Amino acid sequence: MTSTLGTRRITVLFVAFLVAVTLAPPATQSAGAATPITVGQAIATQNGSTATVRGYVVGQPTATNTVVTSNYPNDYALALAASASETSTSRMLYVQIPDQFRASFGLRTNPSLRGKQIDVTGQLTAYFSHAGLKNGTAFTVVGSTPPTDPPGDPGDYYADAEGKTGPALRAALHEIIDDHTRLSYDQVWNALKATDQDPANSNNVIELYTGRSISKSSNGGGSGQWNREHVWAQSHGDLGTSAGPGTDIHHLRPEDVGVNSVRGNKDFDNGGSPVSGCTDCFTDGDSFEPRDAVKGDVARMILYMSIRYEGDDSWPDLEPNQSTSNGSAPYMGKLSTLLAWHAADPVSATEQRRNEIIFTTYQHNRNPFIDHPEWAESIW
Repeated sequence: MTSTLGTRRITVLFVAFLVAVTLAPPATQSAGAATPITVGQAIATQNGSTATVRGYVVGQPTATNTVVTSNYPNDYALALAASASETSTSRMLYVQIPDQFRASFGLRTNPSLRGKQIDVTGQLTAYFSHAGLKNGTAFTVVGSTPPTDPPGDPGDYYADAEGKTGPALRAALHEIIDDHTRLSYDQVWNALKATDQDPANSNNVIELYTGRSISKSSNGGGSGQWNREHVWAQSHGDLGTSAGPGTDIHHLRPEDVGVNSVRGNKDFDNGGSPVSGCTDCFTDGDSFEPRDAVKGDVARMILYMSIRYEGDDSWPDLEPNQSTSNGSAPYMGKLSTLLAWHAADPVSATEQRRNEIIFTTYQHNRNPFIDHPEWAESIW
C-alpha cells in the first residue's frame, strides 16, 4: 500500500512538472535564447527578467502616453509594436537605447529605421512609467546581412592604405585618422562611461590596469575612486587637457586613483615590484608593467598615438622609442617591449567594441592597430 501511494505521488509530481514547464512564460528566456518573444509577451511580463524582443519600430516615446513619429528630439529611445502601423501606445514597448547603440539605432540619427523589424535584448522593466525594456545589450535589424569585412573594419575606411607598407603605410594611416572630432576634458568623463562600460553591469566601468568593475558615478580624485588615466603620459610632450592628444579617448581609460598615481608618467617595460591593489602589475623607478590581459591594449594605444600625432597640427610629434627615461620629451618606451606585448596579447572583443563606439559616437576615427594588428610589424 505504501509503495502504491509513493508511486501515485511521483506520478502527480511529474504531471505538475510538465504543466509548469508547458505554461512557463517565454519572457524568462535568457539573453542568448534563439527565439525572441513578441511585444505583447514583453508588455505582459514586466518582471525585471532578461529577454530578446522582436517588434517593429513605430516611433520615439517622449512621455508615458506620447510617441512621436517624426522630428525626433534625440537618440535615447524607441517604441516597438507587433505591427509597423500600430498607433496605440498601450500596445507598444518603450525601449531605452544605451550610449553604445545610439549611433546605429537612435531615430534622430537613423529616421529610416522606423517601420523596420528589430530584435532587442535587455531587461523587461518600466520605462517612462510604461511597459518597457532597459539596459539593452544587443540591437539587431531582423534579416540584416552579416558584415563581410573583418571585425571592426568599416568597409572602405582604410582604402587609401591598401597595398602600402612601411613609411607609405604610416603616412596613409595618419591622413585617414588625423581629422577627428575633438572632445573637451570634461566630455571625456561621460565618454569613458560608455566606451569602458562593464558588459555585465551597465552601471559600472572597468578600470584598465586593475580590471576592477566600479560604479560610473564613483569618479573623481578621492581614494578608491576612478579617474582619467593617460596611457600616453601627459608630460611626455606636454599634452595638457585642451582638446587634442590630452583628451583623445583612444588612449584615455578609467583607472583607480591610487594605481594611476603609482604609474604616474612612467614608460612601459617588464619587471619591478608588485603594485598594491593591482594584481599582476609591477613597477620600478622608471617603468610600469600592466597585467597580462591588457598589455596588448596598452601597446596598441601607444602605437595609435604615434600615428595620429605627427607634429603637423601644432601638437608634438609623438614617437615610441627604446628608452624608459623619456621625462617630458614627446617619446614613450619601451618600443621593443610594446611590440612584444602587442604580439602576445591579441586584439580582444572589448577593444573592438570600444574602437567602434569611439568611431560611431565620439571622435569618428579609429585605432588602425585594433582593426589591422599586422600593420604594426609593417611600420616598426
